[in-house]
Amino acid sequence: MNLLNMNTPGANTALLLSSRSSGVGLTNTSGFRLHRSSHGLSWAKRDGSGHGFICRTPSPIRSKVRGRRLEVRAFTEEQEALVVKSWRAMKKDAAKLGFKFFLKVFEIAPSAKKLFTFLRDSNVPLEQNQKLKAHAINVFVMTCESAIRLREAGNVTVRDSNLKDLGAVHLTYGVVDEHFEVVKYALLETIKEAIPEIWSPEMKSAWGEAYDQLAAAIKKEMKPPS
Repeated sequence: MNLLNMNTPGANTALLLSSRSSGVGLTNTSGFRLHRSSHGLSWAKRDGSGHGFICRTPSPIRSKVRGRRLEVRAFTEEQEALVVKSWRAMKKDAAKLGFKFFLKVFEIAPSAKKLFTFLRDSNVPLEQNQKLKAHAINVFVMTCESAIRLREAGNVTVRDSNLKDLGAVHLTYGVVDEHFEVVKYALLETIKEAIPEIWSPEMKSAWGEAYDQLAAAIKKEMKPPS
């Protein structure tokens, strides 16, 4: 799951980070540099004070398309149980966690803030920006609820929006695979820090799979108008 301008149609439930560039886009952020290699995607601070590994080179997302419908594959009952268990533990703090999630994305990609009119021309600190907080909780809850419904629904669903609209918004803003991976990294880190006592490799895999299914569904709808 676009960190988009909230004045854009569909932006209230958009998920992924975008750029106005058709390329990777995030390599010229103010304090960080993203690097894509054959091994994966990583980031480093320009001043040399920190670096991190975001993900390995993405493998094909485990989903299949029949006709125009994207069908879920390989999201198991055990994965569903882990996602539901962790969401129950996090839900009461969704507002705080959603905001933390967005701040992590902005930390890696500061230029993303320019996509929001309420951030671009505002002198209000991020921590005090009520519009950002409202948008953040909406996106975070949408992403988590899509995950917990994934197996039961049999396909990816999103609240208060539809995948066609989300795909169109992401296409307009030039989203590429690297943007999806940055947001995935920020999401998994946020969840891990929220529930360290129950976090596990299996839980990470479950959330990663659910996010990949959502990303695949959005990508499927990222088509130029016919």
